[in-house]
Amino acid sequence: MPAEAETEPAGWRDGWLEHARVVPSPNYGPRPNGALIDLLVLHSISLPPGQYGGPEIEQLFGNRLDWDAHPYFEGLRGLEVSSHFLIRRDGALLQFVSCDDRAWHAGRSCWRGRENCNDDSIGIELEGLEGLHFEPAQYRTLADLCQALTRRYPIMHVAGHEHIAPGRKLDPGPGFDWAWLRQATCWPQDWFPLATAVQQNLAVSGADPGKTGAQGPDSDAAMQ
Repeated sequence: MPAEAETEPAGWRDGWLEHARVVPSPNYGPRPNGALIDLLVLHSISLPPGQYGGPEIEQLFGNRLDWDAHPYFEGLRGLEVSSHFLIRRDGALLQFVSCDDRAWHAGRSCWRGRENCNDDSIGIELEGLEGLHFEPAQYRTLADLCQALTRRYPIMHVAGHEHIAPGRKLDPGPGFDWAWLRQATCWPQDWFPLATAVQQNLAVSGADPGKTGAQGPDSDAAMQ
């Protein structure tokens, strides 16, 4: 069982956040005994790439995606993946896996000296293309979610997929505003990746850190 308090705070029930829309995924498993759930991992996803608001993400996480519905989906055929949360472009919050359980979102990964980040992290997908911007409504929902998670779990780290799997993953990319998230959460800098301190300094100076047009969802055959 994960190492956290037995009594859940208001708004939580067995690792489910009461105000999130529940879309159960079969793609999860138990966490290792004594897992310390102290890491949030941020991802980006859109299916098909660059298209928003459709049912395809929910279908992917539920093993119901029609692989023949779009040419891009052929490369995803047979994937069994999930995340704990998805934040839509309009800020709507969906939950697929109890945070007490191990979702399949990180794949081969390492952070704060520990490998296999699925074991002790919570995955949060932002609907969007890696490298491009995210909507204000998504940031507001993310900030609220981060605060809710810290009331339930001993969160002390937050990183992007790009940080826990460097060279393999690029999301959420330079379009994500880490400085805004730090300011909104009031979390200390050492909870964040060191690389984001550069963006923080650029934000203070008014410089633009730049954006890329990288295509593709954050899907990973080795997420489990």
